[in-house]
Amino acid sequence: MDIHEILANLPHRYPMLLVDRVLECEPGKRILAIKNVSVNEPFFAGHFPHHPVMPGVLVVEAMAQAAAILSFRTLGTKPDDNSVYYFVGIDGARFKRPVSPGDQLALEVLLERRVRGIWKFDAKARVGEALAAEAKIMCTIRTL
Repeated sequence: MDIHEILANLPHRYPMLLVDRVLECEPGKRILAIKNVSVNEPFFAGHFPHHPVMPGVLVVEAMAQAAAILSFRTLGTKPDDNSVYYFVGIDGARFKRPVSPGDQLALEVLLERRVRGIWKFDAKARVGEALAAEAKIMCTIRTL
């Protein structure tokens, strides 16, 4: 999926859009997406000016956005102006290495289960072969 397909399958927009490309998507199973981390990201001006590091919460957000794409593709629908994709839980979040400008985050998200509108995923973010972050994330889609 290129950026145009991502925009059609995700309700997020700049500056909160954190998925640049989808390399693989198996609805109901897994997704592999990419976030190219640029020095021009707005958060780097203050986090930290002398040693820029992508905030861990945004790494988790990027994984959740990949999960959102997987959710909508699994349902065979696309978000509209009435769709909101919410976090409902984050368990076991671990950060293994800093993410810096110039890094490319590979976001791999596996669907573990879906029960009563709650989706649970096993998510990992890697830079090259190195694990940058991992978490169990739970999300839900709501209509306004």
